[in-house]
Amino acid sequence: MASPHNSESRRTAGLSRLSIAAGAVVFFGALLPLVAAAALNDRPLAPAAAVATHPPMLAHGATAASPTVRVAPVVSDTGYVISSDVVVRNCGACHARDDTGRMGRISYLRKTPEGWQTSIRRMVSLHGVNLQPDAASEVLRYLANTQGLAPEELSPGLFEVERRMDPFSFADGDTEETCTACHSMGRIITQRRASEEWELLIATHRALFPLVDRQIFFDGGSNGDSRHPVERAVAHLSERYPLETPEWSAWSANLRPARIEGVWALSGREPGRGRVFGTVEIQPAQGARDEFTTTARYVYGQDGTAVQRTGEGLVYTGYQWRGRSTDSTGAGDLREVMSVERGWEAIRGRWFRGAHDEFGLDVTLERVSGDPVLTGIEPYALRAGQRAQEVRVFGANLPSTLAPESVDLGPGIRVTDVVSASPESALLTVELEPDARVGARDAFVDGVTLTDALVLYDRVDALRVTPANGMARIGGEVVPRQYQQFEAIGYQAGPDGESGTDDDLELGPVPVEWSIEEYPVTYEDDDVRFVGQIDERGLFTPNVDGPNPERSNNRNNMGEVWAVATYADPSDSEARVLQARAYLIVTAPIHLRWEQWPTQ
Repeated sequence: MASPHNSESRRTAGLSRLSIAAGAVVFFGALLPLVAAAALNDRPLAPAAAVATHPPMLAHGATAASPTVRVAPVVSDTGYVISSDVVVRNCGACHARDDTGRMGRISYLRKTPEGWQTSIRRMVSLHGVNLQPDAASEVLRYLANTQGLAPEELSPGLFEVERRMDPFSFADGDTEETCTACHSMGRIITQRRASEEWELLIATHRALFPLVDRQIFFDGGSNGDSRHPVERAVAHLSERYPLETPEWSAWSANLRPARIEGVWALSGREPGRGRVFGTVEIQPAQGARDEFTTTARYVYGQDGTAVQRTGEGLVYTGYQWRGRSTDSTGAGDLREVMSVERGWEAIRGRWFRGAHDEFGLDVTLERVSGDPVLTGIEPYALRAGQRAQEVRVFGANLPSTLAPESVDLGPGIRVTDVVSASPESALLTVELEPDARVGARDAFVDGVTLTDALVLYDRVDALRVTPANGMARIGGEVVPRQYQQFEAIGYQAGPDGESGTDDDLELGPVPVEWSIEEYPVTYEDDDVRFVGQIDERGLFTPNVDGPNPERSNNRNNMGEVWAVATYADPSDSEARVLQARAYLIVTAPIHLRWEQWPTQ
């Protein structure tokens, strides 16, 4: 955990809490036969033959001969009628259904697919529920579709489902302090509940974690408010995140299956490896309106590495894509969490590794019709003074025969030759005029436009390491490590001549030398010797978990350091050296994420 001896460590403690929460929810594949798995590593609950077709749901500790505990519907005028026979049959033994068709607890919640999945898994692991995989998938699909979130509601919490380590500050301090002691606010803001349900959620915490009152919930009043923090938090959540909202009313009234079959132009970026360009073909699965198969082909613009992936996807709530794809080279699966935008013309999100979601790509898909689509130019930053350079234009439906005069990359950049051209890319030779002005350029290729397609610069004035606050977790002996990828972004000062202002030109990642330096917390601090190593690409690999006999007091390999990037410009007559750094905390593993959930 973060050291308590300095303010910056305390400030980053929230980053650690965010990752704990992110690790507690595991994303499952597209068609979701594994949603009823009992272990966090997707281990099936039991062989199909050993699971009853329609078993009763038993309360924790109950047997088939003992009475089950039925949860009565919340006394409220709100709530959703459950019309799915599968949900009623598999959930109704414990969640009573009233005369209106509302079911206890269930009818008074709205969640993401991941949220409903976690609820189902909790029922299986803690309350002895037996579910066939197909039934579990159907329950999840029904609840996510009919009691999900509107795009506007999910937007602030996308970092949670896309498994991003983005900093997040919640508006209400009492609520944030109460909830983030154990998990991120992302889990909170990606659900909606009736006011009584928020209170019942606290009761559930007390039942599952009996010490939570004294550890977190009861800290006394503040600012003249005699209520405990948990009471203030419930009041805030009930008002801020009610069950019924105008956004959900509008979206659910217009809800329909997303029509996304066809070819899409892909552009994206993977930290540490650069930008990617290609296409994704989406085809509907036979007999299903919300299931799809995919074939993705893309290249890394920086080194030309080509990748082909095949996969499956499922769209919940009319826009929430959840998929899984496999690399043809066997490099590994990627989970896919994306949002289909209104109008079905664009899809945005993130693809990431299942076991190590710190590795992933930010992706954008743009629908391809009959017209050409321009997605990017590599390299993005061109340096003035270097007359002849090669650049590659990426897109879809580009002309196979392309003349230099049909390409316009902006003032001061002249296309002298088209070396090769295909529907996916074109290799160009360009010359930069000696007096070309620095700045961003729009690109025009055979009548197609891409704004801010590239930038012209003549020097690097500043450097910034991203992310500014990083976190890694020791591992390798008991549980896997969590890595941290850094990048160094170069900038040229804008027209005001000052670095660090709004008019600076961002040049993208620049080549640097990486190192780690001590972040002093205590006297004779030696974290830099034990926490791990950073490679030439900015990837930090933490040391192993467990006590280290080579360290004083047999301590483990956790600690705090700086990740330092050093840039030396070979073309700079002044031989300037730029440095930038980011804070890195190397902390404990998430044992909960990797340990098996209890099974029946």
